[in-house]
Parts: sequence; C-alpha cells; structure tokens
Amino acid sequence: MGEMEKSIRKGKGVIGAMDSVIIDLPSPKNISYMWGYGSLIGVLLVVQIVSGVLLAMHYISHIEEAFKAVGHITRDIREGHIVRYLHSNGATVLFMGLYIHIGRGLYYGGYRQKIVWVSGVGLYIIMMATAFIGYVLP
Repeated sequence: MGEMEKSIRKGKGVIGAMDSVIIDLPSPKNISYMWGYGSLIGVLLVVQIVSGVLLAMHYISHIEEAFKAVGHITRDIREGHIVRYLHSNGATVLFMGLYIHIGRGLYYGGYRQKIVWVSGVGLYIIMMATAFIGYVLP
C-alpha cells in the first residue's frame, strides 16, 4: 500500500474512523467463530422485526377472520408464504443462536462483567416475553 492510501486511511474523517473500528480494531489472539453469535443474533432480530411488520400489515386479529387472514397471506400475497415461513422458522433459529451465545458467555466467564450480564439477561427476558405474548402493544 502506498503512502497516499495510508494517509487517507489514517486520516481524521469518516474513512479514518471506519479504519479504526473495522481494520485496526485490536482483538485477542484466541478469538474464534463463537464470538460472532452476538452479531448474528442482531441480524436475525432485524429479520424478525421486518418480517413481523410485513406480516402485521395483512393480519386481522378478529376471532373469525384470523384464519382467513393467514390463508390470505400465504396464498394471495406475492411471496407471502416465504415471509411467513421465514418469520416462523427465523424465531427458532434466533433462539438457538441466543442459547449458544448465552452458553459461550457462561463458558468464557462473561458473567463477571455485571452490567453486561444484567443487560443481557434483561434483553433475554424481554425477548422471551415477546415470544410468548406475540407482541408488546395491543
């Protein structure tokens, strides 16, 4: 890499800030693939939120119309069956990744950092409540 590229990359602008976060980020030597589950869970959560909003646009929560609404989503809406199955199966994958992430935290002693552990347990309880209830707001 030439001197010009190094000076642009190490500058004080947006590229310099991205360089310090992405390229020159110090990381331990013993890092493994297990450290990527937090980011994977974040991506899966975004997929769940987006697919849930898309499904909620066509869902009717009336007792007599709910089954028809699910059939309408599956049959009549373009790619609706994909969004529906992505949402239902994505929840399973999300929680599997979440349990692996918690297991990694227990194995590597993540519970020693109290604020990280307490915030993680709080998010876990909120996710479990949302999964059982289905939604937070009526």
